[in-house]
Amino acid sequence: MFSASQSSKAQFLDKARQAREERRELKERERAAVQVQALIRRFLCRCRLQREIRREVEDFFGANESGSSKRSALSVFRIARKLLFVFNQKEDKERFEKLCRCILNSMDAENEPKVWYVSLALSKDLTLLWIKQIKDILWFCCEFLKQLKPDILQDSRLVNLHLTMLVTFTDTSTWKILRGKGETLRPAMNHICANIMGHLNQKGFYSVLQILLTNGLARSRPSLSKGSLTAIFSLALRPVVAAQFSDNLLRSFLIHVMSVPAIMTHLATLTPERLAVIESHDLFHKFILFLSREAQCRDVCVCLEGSHTLCLLGNLVYLGSLNDKVLEEETAHFVGVLIHMLSYCQKYVSQKKSNLTHWHPVLGWFSQTVDYGLNESMPLLTKQLQHLWGVHMIRILFSDVLSKKLLENQEIAQLPTQPVSPQNSLPMKNLFKRAFQKSASVRNILKPVGGKRVDSAEVQKVCSICVLYQTTLTTLTQIRLQILTGLTYLDDLLPKLWAFICELGPQGGLKLFLECLSNDTEESKRLLAMLMLFCDCSRHLITILDDIEVYEEQISFKLEELVTISSFLNSFVFKMIWDGIVENARGETLELFHSVHGWLMVLYERDCRRRFAPEDHWLRKDLKPSVLFQELDKDKKRAQLLLQYIPHVIPHKNRVLLFRNMVTKEKEKLGLVETSSASPHVTHITIRRSRMLEDGYEQLRQLSQNAMKGVIRVKFVNDLGVDEAGIDQDGVFKEFLEEIIKKVFDPALNLFKTTSGDERLYPSPTSYIHENYLQLFEFVGKMLGKAVYEGIVVDVPFASFFLSQLLGHHHSVFYSSVDELPSLDSEFYKNLTSIKRYDGDISDLGLTLSYDEDVMGQLVCHELVPGGKTIPVTNENKISYIHLMAHFRMHTQIKNQTAALISGFRSIIKPEWIRMFSAPELQRLISGDNAEIDLEDLKKHTVYYGGFHGSHRVIIWLWDILANDFSPEERAMFLKFVTSCSRPPLLGFAYLKPPFSIRCVEVSDDQDTGDTLGSVLRGFFTIRKKEPGGRLPTSSTCFNLLKLPNYSKKSILREKLRYAISMNTGFELS
Repeated sequence: MFSASQSSKAQFLDKARQAREERRELKERERAAVQVQALIRRFLCRCRLQREIRREVEDFFGANESGSSKRSALSVFRIARKLLFVFNQKEDKERFEKLCRCILNSMDAENEPKVWYVSLALSKDLTLLWIKQIKDILWFCCEFLKQLKPDILQDSRLVNLHLTMLVTFTDTSTWKILRGKGETLRPAMNHICANIMGHLNQKGFYSVLQILLTNGLARSRPSLSKGSLTAIFSLALRPVVAAQFSDNLLRSFLIHVMSVPAIMTHLATLTPERLAVIESHDLFHKFILFLSREAQCRDVCVCLEGSHTLCLLGNLVYLGSLNDKVLEEETAHFVGVLIHMLSYCQKYVSQKKSNLTHWHPVLGWFSQTVDYGLNESMPLLTKQLQHLWGVHMIRILFSDVLSKKLLENQEIAQLPTQPVSPQNSLPMKNLFKRAFQKSASVRNILKPVGGKRVDSAEVQKVCSICVLYQTTLTTLTQIRLQILTGLTYLDDLLPKLWAFICELGPQGGLKLFLECLSNDTEESKRLLAMLMLFCDCSRHLITILDDIEVYEEQISFKLEELVTISSFLNSFVFKMIWDGIVENARGETLELFHSVHGWLMVLYERDCRRRFAPEDHWLRKDLKPSVLFQELDKDKKRAQLLLQYIPHVIPHKNRVLLFRNMVTKEKEKLGLVETSSASPHVTHITIRRSRMLEDGYEQLRQLSQNAMKGVIRVKFVNDLGVDEAGIDQDGVFKEFLEEIIKKVFDPALNLFKTTSGDERLYPSPTSYIHENYLQLFEFVGKMLGKAVYEGIVVDVPFASFFLSQLLGHHHSVFYSSVDELPSLDSEFYKNLTSIKRYDGDISDLGLTLSYDEDVMGQLVCHELVPGGKTIPVTNENKISYIHLMAHFRMHTQIKNQTAALISGFRSIIKPEWIRMFSAPELQRLISGDNAEIDLEDLKKHTVYYGGFHGSHRVIIWLWDILANDFSPEERAMFLKFVTSCSRPPLLGFAYLKPPFSIRCVEVSDDQDTGDTLGSVLRGFFTIRKKEPGGRLPTSSTCFNLLKLPNYSKKSILREKLRYAISMNTGFELS
């Protein structure tokens, strides 16, 4: 019973709670319904009111357009108030446009004060309301301007309307109310305009102008009209002038207006009057002074970021090119500002490097948002920047350097004589004579003299300018070549800069700059920047000048100055390496090293190709080769760097010795050297004499790299397969190698061709007619590499340009195909350079960017660029044409053949082994020394057989004939007769393998069975079986062996030997 009553009570309470909840929810719903109804009524009421107001506004403007009497300013003010009360940017766009036109029309009325909208500013009751209204209207104009696209016709009309509103009400000059007696009101009205302008500035007026300018100008063709651009620029200038060029407004103007891509160029093109306004306000001067304060310059750069900082820089440079006076007076500040901005750009780019990078046409690769408008403006921006390295600005900035007069010297007799190499003594002698006469009549030769204090104002100024251009080169990476070309345009700038460098410090030159390397001061860095700029520009100049311009016309530098400069550079680079500076170099020091080293190597390679420096000019007398070799054995870093960067400071013979040591070490490492405990693996091949090339190719091309480097034994068989008599030693392989090389390099085979003139070898462009021609070239490369590896000299004269490719020089940025072209075809080179010097219109010659060639009776047209046969050669592209043509003839035509041969050669000879040789030195490594034969050295290393000995009368006669009766050419023929090569080994006859031998023979070669006890005794005691006067000397070139009959008279020996070597009989005759 009790539990039942409790249960009913709980149910009752639960029902009561539910009832309360329902009542509360009902009240909430009623309250919410009332609130919603109120909101809807309010919304509908507001919509109705907005409709009524908009209808009223439309009626007002409709009546205004119908041509009835002009509306009073008060009525316009009231209707504007109503419109602004309900204003919505999307819905009221047209109404706002009509309001603006109505207001502007009111301002154009003549002698109707009540109509002028601005008259309300004079009403005591309405002044504040009117000011607020015009501020709102003008800001809405700005909001519309942000969204409009000037390239669309309809939008461009609206741009003009809103700009006219802003121009009209931010300056009192067009207000008719101030004419006559109203002039007294001008100060007050100006104050109102300043108030309005201040309000717009606070709201972001400059950002609006920036967006509008960027939309209209950041494109390949500007879409802003002359009127619009004039209005925008006038508006931008008004706050600055009104605030008397305060720092805040100058900052805003620089960030928002001066950073618009190429705006100054557009002003000069569309509205040059604005540039005159800039000049009248001395704005450029004010910009430079403002930015010369480091904190303010950094602030502006950080606000703009990389690309727009560059745009600001371009506009400032363009303004600078128009303001000579300011540039001359404020050179230091101008240079300082540009350095700071360029450094910021450089730092910005380096910080933005990432995997997600985009290419910038001026700054290179870095992570950036893609701004297509900005990219379209880059050609114009680049044109602006070009003023910085244009002749006009260089003359102003480098005025202190260019104003120097280089001393004249008429006395030719005092000039030093120039040592020349024997092989080109006559042409070089005449050339130097002409060069001396020309240079002597112009000036003294510039040499380091010293005497100018490095802390003087003049030196500091020149250093700053050099820092500017060096920073420009390292920042604007994509137009670096343009900059260098601009800096080298004036022929006298670089010589005068060198003269300036020569005067620095107490002694001048080397010592000062080496001291700078150890001093980490700002002054030292600036001095080194000057040296670096000089090296970069000079290297670029010498790279683009051809041989006639360097050696005969001697543009910019005299040959003697190149000798002085190269000596300075050689010492500087040597000291940097040997003193351990390069080992730990980072950043600027490393850049300096590469800059100086690059200029040095361009001069060295030019000298290797055509001598201008004296003998032994490049060697370092204070470097002992023995010390260097010891350090190399100990893996000392400085010795390795020296060998890597400037091997030419080591005498050539020492480098050859080093090369042979490297080969020997590798042979020992690979187990290719005979030792007491092990013998090297021997590869045996069988060769038919009639098919030597085919058999050699088939059997050797399959060998591994190490087997090719190892011992190869050759067995010759005749066509019946019968073995030839021959000693199975290195001599037979030498003969095989020489015969193979003789066959493959024979131009009749058409694997190789000879150059016109000096008949030097290079791969034939038509060698593709051979089956598997690339494999053949690789095989040739291996054979040539094997000859060099074993120290076997082969008489194969290569064209200089091909040797450069073998060394890998053609991959260098400073390599010029045109410079190497004379080594291929000197006549073709003359024709090409005549195009370069052609004064008239080159298009009259009817050339195109193509090359027509007669290939096996058919005329083939090769396009130098895609579509080249339809592109005419003009004065603008003729330099490109010359370089393209040279590159095609020496590289493109034989690219595959050269690559295959180099691949084969490098499989035997490591690239780093031959990198220490120049092209002529590599030729000597392959073909032996081009010096005269040292008979004493040959005599010292001769082995005698068959009874001959050093005191034998036939031997004494032989050496006497070679020394006194034979000419140098005949001695070379004698050496070729015995060894198959007319040149001696590079390191002397001690390195001739097998050694040179002379054997006494009694019978002809086909009857010769070798030495016997009887034959040796007869030879020794000069006992003859019969007089050998009718027989000729013979030779076995595979063993470097001369077979000499025991002649009875010296005259017979001389006659027979001369006949034998002139007929090159070898094995054939006896």
